[in-house]
Amino acid sequence: MKETLLDVLLYLFENYFYDDPDAVRDRDSLQAGLIQAGFSPSEIHRAFDWLDALAQSRPLCVDSPGGAPGPVRLFADVEEARLDADCRGFLMFLEQSGVLDAQQRELVLDRAMALDQDDVDLEDLKWVVLMVLFNQPGSEAAFAWMENLIYEDSGERVH
Repeated sequence: MKETLLDVLLYLFENYFYDDPDAVRDRDSLQAGLIQAGFSPSEIHRAFDWLDALAQSRPLCVDSPGGAPGPVRLFADVEEARLDADCRGFLMFLEQSGVLDAQQRELVLDRAMALDQDDVDLEDLKWVVLMVLFNQPGSEAAFAWMENLIYEDSGERVH
């Protein structure tokens, strides 16, 4: 099976974390389940590292006081190379709509770049946004909005 880091993360999210967020604490049984599902130990290890970095992340910037619009985000060359115009526009849309704040946007960018894929498409980015929001206390409404967007687009339902 040729899997990517994102495949492992999505499998974990859809099969474990969504229904039981505390499942991440039992890494041994998670790893056994992932190996049984056909994922390689190296990809599983990379997924756990990705999740650890997400859990340990701290705010990277400060929002503008009083809700004033912040500065325009300029993308680095490496970000532009991996995230096409649709992805960058979608991030701007999410921030302007109040789904993401500047700190969360930076965390999404960090985690998208950590996927270590040559290209991150819009669907992959939406899943990264969903996983970041799932991990952010106080972001339940934004998570629900993003979840609806993903599952309306795909025609699937987790529940």
